[in-house]
Amino acid sequence: MHPTLNIAVKAARRAGSIINRASLQLDQVSVQAKSPNDFVTEVDQAAEAAIIEVLREAYPEHGILAEESGASGESVNSEYQWIIDPIDGTTNFIHGFPQYAISIALTKNGALEQGVVYDVTRNELFTATKGRGAFLNDRRIRVSKRVRLNESLIGTGFPFREFDHVDAYLAMFKDLTQKTAGIRRPGAASLDLAYVACGRLDGFWEMGLQPWDIAAGALLIQEAGGLVSDLAGEGTYMETGNVVAGSPKIFGQILPIIQAHRGTALQA
Repeated sequence: MHPTLNIAVKAARRAGSIINRASLQLDQVSVQAKSPNDFVTEVDQAAEAAIIEVLREAYPEHGILAEESGASGESVNSEYQWIIDPIDGTTNFIHGFPQYAISIALTKNGALEQGVVYDVTRNELFTATKGRGAFLNDRRIRVSKRVRLNESLIGTGFPFREFDHVDAYLAMFKDLTQKTAGIRRPGAASLDLAYVACGRLDGFWEMGLQPWDIAAGALLIQEAGGLVSDLAGEGTYMETGNVVAGSPKIFGQILPIIQAHRGTALQA
């Protein structure tokens, strides 16, 4: 394992122990609403602090972009930046619904270099290093080999923060529901992307995500032989928050359907 990835795994496991302990006493967890349908708990904050502590101890010169604390670090403009989501799927977590994960990625000059998605409830550790492949608990993973969209299982995420483009999304959902074997919406984008990387899902799309939702999972898919783009088929998904992903064959069939419904309001 790459030394930098090893540090990210150490950080994820330390945060995971905090989350697992808290999951046994959810009735005692303090919950606040950052905005409608967007929650944060003291567990998110404690897990994020634990991750940042491990990363800063090893790489004090690196910048950090974290969901709860924003951009920080000794050098915010460093060529290296860690992108952190301490609990992707907080709403699931506070309801005891076991579909949430820790997501940690490292970029160098904006390019993804390392990625970790850690499903703490199942002890499934997804890792990737640029150019070295993607792994699940040390086993090499690849995207699915399905070639027919009507046999494929596709993941998505419903709009929940902003509803400006809900009509376009619902049109995509309707069309893909009719043309696939099924649509799944578990509620944690980083895990959905990891599932594409290991072939549990054949494809995925969502709009309105944040960089910490996407970064690690996108690298996993790329290193597992899949494709990731924005809704226009370009590489600006980290900036736009709009993502389409999948195995090459299925990605090529999903993207035109998404593009047919994205409308003038969605240009990326």
